[in-house]
Amino acid sequence: MRMATIRMLHHYIGLLIAPSVIFFALTGALQLFSLHEAHGDYKPAVIIEKLGMVHKDQVFQVKQHRAAPPAASKPASPGQVKPADKDKDKAAPVHVIALKVFFLGVALGLAASTAFGVYIGVSHARRSAISWALLAVGAIIPVLIAVLPF
Repeated sequence: MRMATIRMLHHYIGLLIAPSVIFFALTGALQLFSLHEAHGDYKPAVIIEKLGMVHKDQVFQVKQHRAAPPAASKPASPGQVKPADKDKDKAAPVHVIALKVFFLGVALGLAASTAFGVYIGVSHARRSAISWALLAVGAIIPVLIAVLPF
């Protein structure tokens, strides 16, 4: 295969998948810090929760939250610590936080690099119409599949 053909395929495939790459990079960044899930007093915005579900389970809906069983809602006696309370008080080890911050940088770098690639890809005058069409198809098809009921 000639280098020109490989470049052209790279160009077309890159524009087609770029919207999904950016989507997964950004929603993955949110998931690093569990911003897509309710915990404690934190409740994510509905759109963040839905995008997290698309990332994880390929469905655009909010996960059904179960009510706590009656036994779990009973208050603990003063000296008794519930197992869930132990986990809430523990801070993540420094190496875990450092790795999450590093991966956050990777996710943001991937999204930015892909956005730069899109800019370069649609700037070519020779392939402008095809480039824009592939970018549009790559953005619209996954949205339609995720949102429309089949």
